[in-house]
Amino acid sequence: MSEQPKGITVFVVDDHAVVRRGIASFLEFVDDITLIGEAADGQEALEKLDAMNAYGELPDVVLLDLHMPRLDGVQTAASLAERHPAIRTVVLTSFTEMERVHAALAHGVSGYVLKDASSDEVEAAIRASHRNEVFLDTAIARRLTQRLVTPSAGLGSLSAREREVLRLVAGGLSNRAIADQLAISERTARTHVSKLLAKLGLSSRTQAALVAVREGLVTP
Repeated sequence: MSEQPKGITVFVVDDHAVVRRGIASFLEFVDDITLIGEAADGQEALEKLDAMNAYGELPDVVLLDLHMPRLDGVQTAASLAERHPAIRTVVLTSFTEMERVHAALAHGVSGYVLKDASSDEVEAAIRASHRNEVFLDTAIARRLTQRLVTPSAGLGSLSAREREVLRLVAGGLSNRAIADQLAISERTARTHVSKLLAKLGLSSRTQAALVAVREGLVTP
């Protein structure tokens, strides 16, 4: 077994090589934070981390993008929490949709930083995560606070069934198809669609589909 580097060890997961190189270059100038591995997607990351675990070489912190091929960031975070609960995960992404933020935090992510953040912010997120603290980008923290202050706004105003219907609308299903999918009457499906449009202040199913994509309920 090789000697584990001292300080905080980091593993980066991003499908863009330029991002991985940028993080590697930045960490070279931080004395007590060492990059010990990288992967281009979530599936590759899990395979490499499982192999590292066999030699007791797991990183302290994983920097994780959200939008990746094969296995996205939220699914990867969920698998990491299950397989390697000692690892702390920091999301480093360009996505600010609150549904993605909530999904990531729900799966144990301890940091959420945007890719336009400064190197100091990324370093602060890594250190906070290592201390088992939560670090949120300022813009994300502000939006979370606003959501708490006005919980009835946006998707937060929808019931669980209405959110489910919204996903199906975004998938291009008609009222009849939604009714068949959910084992309800077509009239009930139509009522759900009308109510969710009214709550979101929308006038068309197309607008509803765009909202669902923007908020991360469905993949475009």
